[in-house]
Amino acid sequence: MPDKSISHILIGAFLLTTFIGFADAAYLTAKHYAGSIPPCSLTNGCEAVLTSAYATVGNIPIALAGSIYYLALFVAGVIYLDTKNARVLKAAAYITFIGFIASAILVGLQTLVIKAFCLYCLASAGTSTLLFVLGIIILKKLKKENTIQSTEDFRPAHELMKH
Repeated sequence: MPDKSISHILIGAFLLTTFIGFADAAYLTAKHYAGSIPPCSLTNGCEAVLTSAYATVGNIPIALAGSIYYLALFVAGVIYLDTKNARVLKAAAYITFIGFIASAILVGLQTLVIKAFCLYCLASAGTSTLLFVLGIIILKKLKKENTIQSTEDFRPAHELMKH
């Protein structure tokens, strides 16, 4: 049975946010491999943040992990739209917690250790936070849908036929 409680607007917001996050992280990844620092208009700390020891794990930029994270969530959203498989959407919603925690740690590093801010990194933290909020909304709607379905299962068959 397709999940009617998850609106197309909610899924659209989820997909749009993942796309924005992916574009941001992919841009930073490309700049890293090109050996350049993107221009920083509102903050002065892009260079300090993106060249810090916290910007990479070995030779792999943190932005690449972000790109993979956002892409995986985007693909999960598309799979949900195609199949209406609520388990895929539920898994994606839970995964947003990982992105939120990672972003909180990275913003904390910018604030407390590096003492500089990267506009692109803050944009990614914003998209991760928005995805986390959307993930909570999705999980609540899925839980509500499951509750409705489970109570209907216990009603007599002649009552179910009326709906």
